[in-house]
Amino acid sequence: MARKSEAYVDTSALVALCDRSDTYHALFRRLFSDPPALVTTALVIGEGHAWFARRFDVTRGLRFLAMIEAMKPLGTVSVGRREQDAGMELLQRFSDQRMTLADAVGLHIMQTRKIRSCWSTDRHLGLTGVPLVIHKGRAVHDRRVQRLRTARS
Repeated sequence: MARKSEAYVDTSALVALCDRSDTYHALFRRLFSDPPALVTTALVIGEGHAWFARRFDVTRGLRFLAMIEAMKPLGTVSVGRREQDAGMELLQRFSDQRMTLADAVGLHIMQTRKIRSCWSTDRHLGLTGVPLVIHKGRAVHDRRVQRLRTARS
C-alpha cells in the first residue's frame, strides 16, 4: 500500500531530470531536490538506460544507472508474472493507445498501490485517472481520458 505521499516515477521524468533541454527539466529538478517516497520499476530503469545509451553513448547510459542507484528515496517495485500479465491486460484494454509494457505495468502499479501522483510527461500514464505532476495546480481534465474510462468501465 502506498504511503500518503508516494509518487510513481516514469521514464520521461527521469529523462527530463537529466536532459537540460527538456521542457520539464526545471520542474523535475525542483521535484527531485526534495521528493516524497518514490517508486518505479525495473522496466522504467531499463527504458531510461536504453534511451541514454542509444541517444548518446554507453557511458551516458551507465551514468544514468549510477544516478538511479544514488537516488535514496527511489524504490524499485519488482515486476513478476502477475504484474506483467496485468500490464498486458491493460495494453489490450487501451489498444488504441501507443503504450509500452513499461507504461502499462506502471498503470497497474499505481492502481494496486493506490498511488495518487505520477511523475511523468507521458499522457498515457494518466489514462486511469492518476494525475500527472506536470498538471498539478491546473484544472486540467482530459475529456478523452474521461470518455475512455467511462466507455471501458
